[in-house]
Amino acid sequence: MNQVKKRMTTFLICGTVIMIGWSLISGTNLLHAEPGDSQDPLVTKSYVDEQIAKLNGGNGTGTGSNPDNGSSSSNELKIVTIKPGQQLIAKAGTEFVIRAGKAEIFSSDASGVSDLTDGKDLTKGMDVPSNHLLMFPRDGRGIVAKDTPKNSVVVTVRGGYEVQTVKE
Repeated sequence: MNQVKKRMTTFLICGTVIMIGWSLISGTNLLHAEPGDSQDPLVTKSYVDEQIAKLNGGNGTGTGSNPDNGSSSSNELKIVTIKPGQQLIAKAGTEFVIRAGKAEIFSSDASGVSDLTDGKDLTKGMDVPSNHLLMFPRDGRGIVAKDTPKNSVVVTVRGGYEVQTVKE
């Protein structure tokens, strides 16, 4: 009788383990998941790009810069070069980083530009430090290339801008 009880207990335990295992596998459909369905989601690069563009409020195409008139309103980083006698005027919210050359702040009023790297306000006529992130809170402010021989100012720009000739 003792031998029969051991066999029945073993049979019941094995049967229970098999039934629990089968119900877990069939309940979650792990064996039958198709790529892209809710059990095995598939995300493509184009889908991620589209979602990011929606978060940024655009359609993902960007506007780019127009080399003919020297302006842009895109949110991507642009490399812009200005020469002595030119100024780079920012739209509100635009960010600049001077990568090479010497420039100074231009502003149509007494207020200035935020130097986010140092946490300071740069006002009209002040030199712009290289490799500092500048943020322009309002339209009509920017940088002017200094009048030194062979000075070209290379700037990375994110946001809207316009290249103009300095008005004397």
